[in-house]
Amino acid sequence: MKPGIHPEYRPVVFRDASADYAFLTRSTATSDKTIVWEDGNTYPVIDVDVSSASHPFYTGRSRTLDAAGRVERFRQRYGAAK
Repeated sequence: MKPGIHPEYRPVVFRDASADYAFLTRSTATSDKTIVWEDGNTYPVIDVDVSSASHPFYTGRSRTLDAAGRVERFRQRYGAAK
């Protein structure tokens, strides 16, 4: 790599507050907030909205759509097919 042109690659904690889940990985992302990790070291922390601990695809808690209700609303609004 050419020196001086790449961002610093260092350990960073990503935290999903909605699922009470955090993981330590390496990244070039920056943050002003810090957290003391389980190993006693202080790392920058980045809060994320969705992680594998809270995303429906990974948790298996997918939402089911009310297809019948949507069809009925469509028919009420535009009438039945003739």
